[in-house]
Amino acid sequence: MKNPAIRARQIAEAHAGMDGPLLPVLHAIQSELGHIPPDAFPEIAAALDLSTAEVHGVVSYYPDFRTTPPGRRVLRVCRAEACQAMGGAALADALRAGLGLDWHETRADGAVTLEPAYCLGLCACAPAALVDGAPRGRVTADTLLAEVAP
Repeated sequence: MKNPAIRARQIAEAHAGMDGPLLPVLHAIQSELGHIPPDAFPEIAAALDLSTAEVHGVVSYYPDFRTTPPGRRVLRVCRAEACQAMGGAALADALRAGLGLDWHETRADGAVTLEPAYCLGLCACAPAALVDGAPRGRVTADTLLAEVAP
């Protein structure tokens, strides 16, 4: 693979003509690279005529952006009200304990990353999660742990 910072600049340059290109650029970079490397911030900024601080500010503001590579499996657990009402807090506690992770962490072996989500639109199937982007409803800690970290 090319240098990630150079590839990020190429992606940014391809979107530079758009109105308000930064968010689409960041999404495109994360989609291709799996994360937005901090060493790419100056390249993105230069391509979009922004400051590096502006790029950093947007990446750090939105919890869906990652600055480190994710694990081989990504588990996103809904933290919104409907899921909380259906046992989401206990689910989250059990998953964090079972994986030995806190939010936004990846296991040392790179097997799994644990992330919060703030409404997956699966309220009728609460509690809900995404496993590698695939929705799961009425989940339990046991079923999720068996799926992502057998």
